[in-house]
Amino acid sequence: MGLKPSELVGIKNGKGAIKLEKVKVIDAVMGAGKTTWALNKIEYAPAGEKFIYITPFLSEVERVIKTVKSRQFVQPTNAAEGGRKLNSLKKQIENGDNIAATHALFEMADDELIELLRSSNYTLVLDEVMDVIEKASVSPSDMRLLLDKRYIEIIDNRVVWTAPEIEYEYGRFDDIKLLAKAGNLFYHRDRFLIWAFPPQVFQAFDNVYVMTYLFNAQIQRYYFDLYGIEYEFNSIKNGELAEYDRTADNRGELMKLIDLYEGDHNKHGEGRTAFSTGWLERKDGEELIKIRKSIESYVRRVAKAKTKDVLWTTKQSVKPFLQGKGYTKGFIPMTMRATNDYADRSVLVYAYNRFMNPFEKSFFQDNGVDVDEDLLAVSDLLQWIWRSRIRNGEPIKLYLPSARMRSLLKAWANYEI
Repeated sequence: MGLKPSELVGIKNGKGAIKLEKVKVIDAVMGAGKTTWALNKIEYAPAGEKFIYITPFLSEVERVIKTVKSRQFVQPTNAAEGGRKLNSLKKQIENGDNIAATHALFEMADDELIELLRSSNYTLVLDEVMDVIEKASVSPSDMRLLLDKRYIEIIDNRVVWTAPEIEYEYGRFDDIKLLAKAGNLFYHRDRFLIWAFPPQVFQAFDNVYVMTYLFNAQIQRYYFDLYGIEYEFNSIKNGELAEYDRTADNRGELMKLIDLYEGDHNKHGEGRTAFSTGWLERKDGEELIKIRKSIESYVRRVAKAKTKDVLWTTKQSVKPFLQGKGYTKGFIPMTMRATNDYADRSVLVYAYNRFMNPFEKSFFQDNGVDVDEDLLAVSDLLQWIWRSRIRNGEPIKLYLPSARMRSLLKAWANYEI
C-alpha cells in the first residue's frame, strides 16, 4: 500500500489540517516580468517587512542582493558553526536578516528551521517551483548498514532516525540524518525512498508568493493538493499584480515566433513513447547514430546554424551518443529554468519526450491526487524553450522530433490544454 495523506507530515482535511492563508501563485508566461515585479515589491515594501527569496541559481541570488537597494540582503555561507549553509540560514533568520538563497538549501528545511520561521514573520518569495517530492539517493547497502546499526527504523513507511548523538554526531550520513529527523523521508511501495518537503514550512510564513507558469501542471501543485494547502492564481499585467487571465499569455502570437520543423528528420519520433527515457535507453548504437545524423543535418543544413546559435537537450544518459558537430557545446539540461544566460540562442533541438517519473506518479496516485502528464510535459518543454531569445520576442527555430511533444505544443498554442 502507498502512503496515505494522514501518514504524512500533515493531514489533508479535517482535524489537524494545515491552516494556511492562501498561497499567491503568480502564474504568467516566461518573460512577463514576474521577477521584476517581485524585486519591485521588495524594494518598496514597508521597512519592517522581512523577506526570504528562494531561487534555483546562485546567479539569481546575487542578482537579488545587487538589485534591491532599500534593504540589505544576505546569503547563507559555509562559515557558520559546523560549516553548513543550513546553520548559516538559521542564524540569519535569528538575526532578522533579509535572505536570498537557493532551492537546494531551502529543501533541507528541518524542524528547527520551521520553528525559527514561525516566530520571525517573514514573507517568502519562491522563484519557480521546487522539487518538493524526490526519490532519495540512498543506496540499498547504506540502508542495510543503517538498519543493522539501528541508526534508523522504518515506522509506518517513514524513515525515523534513532541513533544517539553519542554514537553518530556527523559524517557520511548527514543528509539522511537531517531528512529523517525532519520527518521527510519515506519508504514507498517497499522499494522507493521518497523525500517530501515539509508542508509546515509554508504555514510558517506570513505571506507566500510562488512565481511560475502553468502551475496546474507542476509537481508542487499536486503536493499542495495532497496536503490541503490552498492557493489562488494571480498574473502580471503592465508590471503589476493582476487578476488571473488564462488567455493573457497570447499563445497564438507566441507560437508565431516558433519555426517548428515538420520535415523528414521527424521520422524517428512516431509513436506516443518515442524519445522517452525508456525508448532512448533501449536504442542500440546504430539507431542512436541515425538520430544524431538527423540532428546534425537539421542544425547544419536546415537551420544553417552556427555553434553559438544552438541550444539542445536530451536524456543525459544518451547525450554522448547524440552529440555532434556544430551543436555539442550548446547542451543544457532539459530541467533548466529561471536563467537568462542563453537569451541570444535562436536554434533549438529538444530530443526528448517528457513523462512523469513513475515513482512520483504512483506516490500521488496512491494518495488520491490526479496527475496530468501531458500538461506537465508541455510545461517543461516551454520552460526550456524560453531560455532562448524567444523570451525577448525574437523568433526561433525548433527541432522537436517527438510526435507527441509536437502535438502537445500545438495543443497549448490553441488553448486545448
